[in-house]
Amino acid sequence: MTKRTEQVDANAAPTTGPVFPRMLTLEQVQEVLNVKGSLVYSLVRSGELPAGQFGGRGVWRVRESDLAAYIDAAFVKTAERIAAGQIPEGDSPAED
Repeated sequence: MTKRTEQVDANAAPTTGPVFPRMLTLEQVQEVLNVKGSLVYSLVRSGELPAGQFGGRGVWRVRESDLAAYIDAAFVKTAERIAAGQIPEGDSPAED
């Protein structure tokens, strides 16, 4: 018996219409970055990490893509600081 290639997978994601970014809570961002909640809130309040408030209670959400961009920028910034000698060679990263 041959499988028909034109069969549609019932579980496949739709291919038409808008694609929305995955939204993360501040708690999820905290888990990803492995930092305290106060730091995440500070990053959002300063605008360093873009976020939006939704709903009647103003629940904060961060786009997954914005979090990824923030992480990438942090690595670039750290590499630049190392190259500029702003982080001494013998200085080991501190654990929280």
